[in-house]
Amino acid sequence: MITYQRISNNIFNCKTCLTRCDGTTVPQFDFERDVAFSEKIEREIMDVLNKKYSNLQFKKTIKEGYPDIEIYHKNNSKKCVGYIEVKGQARTFMSIERLLPDSNLKSSETLALNLSDLERYCQIKDSDKLPIFLVWCVMNRPCLVLRNSKKFYFQDIDLLKKIRDNVGDSRRFRRKSGQGDVIDGVHKGVVVNYHFSINELIYGLPRFEHFWK
Repeated sequence: MITYQRISNNIFNCKTCLTRCDGTTVPQFDFERDVAFSEKIEREIMDVLNKKYSNLQFKKTIKEGYPDIEIYHKNNSKKCVGYIEVKGQARTFMSIERLLPDSNLKSSETLALNLSDLERYCQIKDSDKLPIFLVWCVMNRPCLVLRNSKKFYFQDIDLLKKIRDNVGDSRRFRRKSGQGDVIDGVHKGVVVNYHFSINELIYGLPRFEHFWK
């Protein structure tokens, strides 16, 4: 059985790891595959939440630029009461300490978010005045997640914005654009990410027992 050297909560010593994550940048971004992968996770989350909360309805958004999932009261299917954005995290930023030395993040704890998404969802929160939750589905990080398994972590957009405002650009990273980023003449690949620690998030899926009764 492989064991991992734990330094603190969700932080492991990557230098002694026997199943070190692949930190190589993807040479060709497959946008369509990435979308299909994300939509599969979205369906799984909607199925779980729709079964758990009988008074709420979770469904795929049709509004351009909005978070993936809309939340409605079962007794008012026309009034949206919140949103959930879903991010699949199947790769690990192994070079974060070298490339972003002022981020104070370690590879095992680091999760990425498209910076333009973060900024857009903050704007939506300001305009719509509705709660927005971001959910990360973490895979392929064996020190944290069992093989062929996944874990979910979430946080409210307001707290993520607060972290961004407090920390600034020390967690911002731009990768080189490559093949597959451009689809039908439009650049769709994510090249600028902002990074958070799992320790700044909450384990599991958002909880709605005390929301919108």
